[in-house]
Amino acid sequence: MVMTKDNDGDAASGPPGPPGPSDTDGRRAGGLTTGEVARRLGVAPTTVRSWDRRYGLGPAARTGGRHRRWTAADLARLERMCALTATGLPPAEAARLALTGPGPVPGPVPASVPVPVPVPAARGRSRAGSGLRLGDVRQECKGIARAALRLDAAALDGLLTAAVEEHGLIAAWTEVLVPTLRAVGRKWEREGERYVEVEHFLSWHVSGALRRYAPATAADRPGATTVLACAPAEHHTLPLEVLAAALAERDLPVRMFGGGLPAESLAAVVRRTGPAVVGLWAQARGTASRPLARHIAAIEWGVRGARGGPAVLTLGPGWTGQTVPGLACPRSLAEAVAAVESAVRG
Repeated sequence: MVMTKDNDGDAASGPPGPPGPSDTDGRRAGGLTTGEVARRLGVAPTTVRSWDRRYGLGPAARTGGRHRRWTAADLARLERMCALTATGLPPAEAARLALTGPGPVPGPVPASVPVPVPVPAARGRSRAGSGLRLGDVRQECKGIARAALRLDAAALDGLLTAAVEEHGLIAAWTEVLVPTLRAVGRKWEREGERYVEVEHFLSWHVSGALRRYAPATAADRPGATTVLACAPAEHHTLPLEVLAAALAERDLPVRMFGGGLPAESLAAVVRRTGPAVVGLWAQARGTASRPLARHIAAIEWGVRGARGGPAVLTLGPGWTGQTVPGLACPRSLAEAVAAVESAVRG
């Protein structure tokens, strides 16, 4: 493993790790080095130095005229900075508040932050930078993106839960979660897949937030159940998970089969259960299968003279430009929910 040194004389090897026994109180050799502080906070040393240069969040003491040494009070101020940026506040404003002293931070913050600070209650949209080029999005996106980049599980869970509870499932998915997920995806594509772990981390926690928020699965009712599955070569299940949660909110029974269900298995499910609706997700054009969609739509069950079949919804961007005549292709979560409700409730 290649060893490098940061500008403060700290040895580093790979991503920040947990603090060692000598890091815990910030008193070793007159204070922590920048590298040790970065590991404590879960950020890069360059971020800590940038906060010092740009916002005056540097340590009170330096050694050798330039090497930073951080005391417990310096560390507490940086922890407040992390807590504030995790809420989506722009870094400059977060730094200003971190320098004013302790106070309450609204919304979820990492459990490790001992002394939070006040932030303005105003919400709305923000253009503050997070390194993800989010653009003009809700301020919550910024906090979620920063927590994901820091791999901060506690802060991320709290922010996701708060977004869903405040905006409702459909608005939170459309206006907060989708823009953030897309930005994270663009980030690792631009960086040569350096941030794949961030995308996986964020997706996992979004999935967990959906499961916490959704009510218990409604009991099956004849002619009212929806089957949700990915196309056979598709494994992106998160959009189906949010649809399942939205249907559960409306007391509509769902059978969820997730990613990569073989075509013959999906056909067997439809024959065995007689669903009112089948939602077939394809993230990419290469996974969308028009022959499969037509085959599922043609399956019938019941007694002769009163046979029924499912309403098939082709879901996801993979179906763009290759829709199947006679089958609905909702373009949004709200449209998909409305299509299911129309098919089930007539």
